[in-house]
Amino acid sequence: MEIFFQDPGEIPLPPDEVRIRELKTEPWPDGRRVGVYLEVDPFQVRPNFDLVVTDARGQERGTVSIIESMTRKMELTMHIQGSETDGEYTLSAALFFVERSQEEDPEALSQEPHIVDRAERKFSIGIEQENK
Repeated sequence: MEIFFQDPGEIPLPPDEVRIRELKTEPWPDGRRVGVYLEVDPFQVRPNFDLVVTDARGQERGTVSIIESMTRKMELTMHIQGSETDGEYTLSAALFFVERSQEEDPEALSQEPHIVDRAERKFSIGIEQENK
């Protein structure tokens, strides 16, 4: 499979060299969702991502898995679970590849991910800024 990119100056990298370039969050005014922007280096092999939102107590409040992304710039909306959403949150992103040998069953889902990069962003929902 060939992957084409808009910028010919961007050289696709092998899996071990691909990194997260940018991770942004923008809470929605409704207090229940957060917009996420994720950008990675150009890649030769389609990458996978796990995105996890945790609250200040470390409880998981939302997750997204992106499998074999065809694009390096992604925008998505994550929903914050639970009845109370005001508070401090952390979005954690893991960029990984799954290596499969030719002898292995191509349908098997039990291969271990090879994580090549991680990023985190903190954000708040419904908390007033004290220093405006």
